[in-house]
Amino acid sequence: MATVTSSRPYHIIVFGASGFTGQFVVEEVARCAAEGPGGCLKWAVAGRSRPRLEDVLSQAAQRLSMPELRTDIEIIVADVSIEESLAMMCQQGLVVLNCVGPYRFYGEPVVKACIENGAHCIDICGEPQFLERMQLEYHSKAMDKGVYVIGSCGFDSIPADMGILYTQKQFKGTLTAVESFLTISTGPEGGSGHDATWQSAVYGFADSKSLRQLRKKFGHKPLPVVGARVKKRGSVFFSKEIEQYAIPFVGSDPSVVRRTQRFLYEEEHQSPAAITLLHELHSLPRRGGVYTPGAAFSKTSLIDRLNNHGVKFLVRSYP
Repeated sequence: MATVTSSRPYHIIVFGASGFTGQFVVEEVARCAAEGPGGCLKWAVAGRSRPRLEDVLSQAAQRLSMPELRTDIEIIVADVSIEESLAMMCQQGLVVLNCVGPYRFYGEPVVKACIENGAHCIDICGEPQFLERMQLEYHSKAMDKGVYVIGSCGFDSIPADMGILYTQKQFKGTLTAVESFLTISTGPEGGSGHDATWQSAVYGFADSKSLRQLRKKFGHKPLPVVGARVKKRGSVFFSKEIEQYAIPFVGSDPSVVRRTQRFLYEEEHQSPAAITLLHELHSLPRRGGVYTPGAAFSKTSLIDRLNNHGVKFLVRSYP
């Protein structure tokens, strides 16, 4: 298990903490403080403006009823355009949670600084070209340094990647495909709002007859969001749910295992991922490198940690 040394005073540094996404991360990291190594998470916030970071900590302290956040959490001034400031930031933490986007413009300097200065890097990027380029250009360098760079640890990949692994483990039979549905409800609290449902592309290889059997039986009716958490930013509320179906081979039992995930906001997945990395470094692949969440956390307890933080992985069996 990783330990904080005198040269690295923090387990986690939230970079870009004053942005829209960063504010969510700050609150979630504060909630996870008791889950840190030794029962105490040492963390700091970083960004370009000290006054704005002070405001973020003050607001988080008020919302979470944690007045100690105003005085106990350190502030690091760092800017993606100033290489020296990134190096100094990365030298102080074991894991950097990078919330500064768009990543195609601002992500690479952070990845580079983390690798060169021995800090693991986690972000919530959903930009495929950036993610692919980081893997191609920095995987070997990260392995040489023993550093893990794990992108898209948010809505874009955590539910999908870990959901596929969860479905594989739970499915009784040969898994041939997984089909995902996402329902988003928006509207003011207590109001009617609007619901929208999307069907994703099919993952894996399923023959058309199996898919026709599934669609004939269940159709594509919008799936209700049951018990989903809601959180407010401005005057709009969001709740999200994914349904994934595991489709058996043609000629086998046509029953379907449906796995439901309920979650809110991509930002909240970053903290459990970082805590998992701190506690279970031995369970990650090889000795470092650039990975997707599924590849990095497949042998860890991340799903259990997510379940404890309101990101529910459930199985519902239908005859």
